[in-house]
Amino acid sequence: MPGIAVPREHKQRRISKVVTVRKGLGSDQPIDLSWPSGFRKRVTYIIVAPLIIPLWLTLPDTRTPRGKKFFFVTFIGSIIWIAFFSYLMVWWAGLVGEAISIPPEVMGLTVLAAGTSVPDLITSVIVARKGFGDMAVSSSVGSNLFDVTCGLPIPWLLYALVQVIQNYANERPNPWSVDPIYVNSEGMACSILLLFTMLMFVIISIACSRWKMAKGLGFAMFFLYFVFVGVSLSFEYDVIACII
Repeated sequence: MPGIAVPREHKQRRISKVVTVRKGLGSDQPIDLSWPSGFRKRVTYIIVAPLIIPLWLTLPDTRTPRGKKFFFVTFIGSIIWIAFFSYLMVWWAGLVGEAISIPPEVMGLTVLAAGTSVPDLITSVIVARKGFGDMAVSSSVGSNLFDVTCGLPIPWLLYALVQVIQNYANERPNPWSVDPIYVNSEGMACSILLLFTMLMFVIISIACSRWKMAKGLGFAMFFLYFVFVGVSLSFEYDVIACII
């Protein structure tokens, strides 16, 4: 499969730019919590401070010589913080949806899906501008596959493991008998099938654009996203019946 390249006016200019970017990938400066100058920077500082300060206090900064030795601690700690922030986000989104009479399934398909994809969006934009088109596209595709194949099964497996431990503690006759988890969502099977179908269409769209990230490819992906949301919401509101 050919690489996905970002269009450039001159090939030599593109190569030199990518080389420059690769040399500068490790030049990130450590985090600076000093009070910034300028109104916009100060407003941004106040908004992100509740997120940045706990991370700064609990995680070693791997961009410093001392912090590089504890990269694994930062990695594990980052996962724990992501789980904590995800719990808060889902909890608050559920409260907002309940207040304005929006079902949790719809909140998950729209608000939560968009909110959790913002970091992927920012990362893809950064690496695409630096010339790494392969990384930008594979990140968007791989994150969805990881969510479906790992993000969903791992919590369910942990839930089953807790039930087995409780059954052993209560000395039940069949400790491996675990109650199933019911997903209160109409058309979940069809939505997952639709997701993999959309991923195939994404790859086809990239191939049709000659493996280059252009504006036409961006519009095609936007169109596929709105189609996915529209069809998934139709399943939730019984506008379209899921035959699976």
